[in-house]
Amino acid sequence: MFKLSEIKELIQLVDQSSLQELEIQNENCKLFIRKPSPSKSETVYVASAPQQQVAATPQASPLPQAAAVQAEAESKDGQQPDRSHLHTITSPMVGTFYSAPSPEAPPFVSEGSKVKENTVVCIVEAMKLMNEIEAEVNGEIVEVLVDNGQLVEFGQPLFLVKPI
Repeated sequence: MFKLSEIKELIQLVDQSSLQELEIQNENCKLFIRKPSPSKSETVYVASAPQQQVAATPQASPLPQAAAVQAEAESKDGQQPDRSHLHTITSPMVGTFYSAPSPEAPPFVSEGSKVKENTVVCIVEAMKLMNEIEAEVNGEIVEVLVDNGQLVEFGQPLFLVKPI
């Protein structure tokens, strides 16, 4: 099994190299990384067992924006909006996204909320464990990219933050 830090490091190495794809396999795990095409979103597959595949976007928290999946929203002129100045908070695991600590509580953050590095922005539930996700940067939430209760993948963008 690969450690999360090892996977992130491999993604960074592929992003910084001229490689387009990387496939690594050990006795019980297979890892496949593909760079995104400039014209469309790509998918990276991580399999922990031969029969099991979990889709993950190629963007993980400390990765450069070059490896990021381009957002689907388009501006009025049909061009992708420039989001290179925004920080993307991504899911560190596969699980269920919760925007609030309980169904009746208000969301941790919403568009326009000011956050600090240690501000909890959401919870990702994985295997009955509630994992608090922090903002990682000081800034303002520009966009919430997922809905409450939505299943999220490893590395999936959750929030866009304008750093301060």
